[in-house]
Amino acid sequence: MKTFLTFALTAALTFITGCGKRGPELKLLAWSEYVPQSVIDGFTKETGIRVHYETFASNEEMLTKLLAGANRYDVIQPSEYAVEALIKAGQLAPLDAARVPNLGNLAPEFRAFAHDPGNKFSIPWMAGTVGIVVNTELVKEPVNSFADVFQEKYKGRIIGVKDSRELVSWALATLGRSCNDVTPETLAAAKPILAKWIPLVKVWDSDSPKTALLNGDVWIGVVWSGEAALLWQQNKKFRYVLPAEGAHRFIDSLAIPVNAANADGAHQFINYCLRPEVSKLISDAFPYTNPNAAARKLLSPEQLANPASYPPDSKLEIFRDIGKAAAQVDKLVTDLKNAQ
Repeated sequence: MKTFLTFALTAALTFITGCGKRGPELKLLAWSEYVPQSVIDGFTKETGIRVHYETFASNEEMLTKLLAGANRYDVIQPSEYAVEALIKAGQLAPLDAARVPNLGNLAPEFRAFAHDPGNKFSIPWMAGTVGIVVNTELVKEPVNSFADVFQEKYKGRIIGVKDSRELVSWALATLGRSCNDVTPETLAAAKPILAKWIPLVKVWDSDSPKTALLNGDVWIGVVWSGEAALLWQQNKKFRYVLPAEGAHRFIDSLAIPVNAANADGAHQFINYCLRPEVSKLISDAFPYTNPNAAARKLLSPEQLANPASYPPDSKLEIFRDIGKAAAQVDKLVTDLKNAQ
């Protein structure tokens, strides 16, 4: 009995001690369907750092989670205007360039954006556009503009990303206004356009808009370019076009919050993702525009020829931080949707 008790006590202490020895962790807050599991697994295998991947569906949701303070995230994945807002609010830690030597793999044009000149606080993950995707087997008429999409004859066959600022920017584009020209006056002008468009849309989906298109539930819509690229890979009947009125070019980046618990691990993760062979894995799974020049050299000719991943030059704008006007944008869209 004494031997048994000794064994049981030793086993219990070993279990308790083992449970207490948790390895290093990294809390990642990123867009859904955007970080390949192979990248997470490879990073953990190499560094021993376990990655907890939490998702969001819009920059506004990401900002809410980050600023609520319930969790301390080590790496976040904001878009350009959210990066700008977080820098102004002092919520991002400056990057230690010495710990991110793979920064040199970025193409020069991705190191000079106004929202974060010189990449002092953020590193581009992927870029892309928001454009029109059409199932050409079901839609025979030419579609080249927002006006072509939002027609009564397509009611119940349209999909759009669930993002208030995106939706408002489309209306502003039809008015010939910049996507950053958000004032009470321009919102008032956009309101009747949106009031006409919103009832025509069957699905609002920012996570996986390609799904409804593949299923045939919808025929046409305005989606992220990476989703359109995946559709084109599966079936060339899906055409992607940048709206004639102009389109939003987004830059999704990696950044480290000021209160990150594992800033060292965050730098390791960012540097790991900038490796050409790792960045290629991201393009393979989510074929947006890869800002990593070294990684692009590893892509196949078909990947580089994808019209959604690498569209022709067009009239593109990048969102800037609009401050308190963002709440007005969200209220306008929410009220119109609730009024249906």
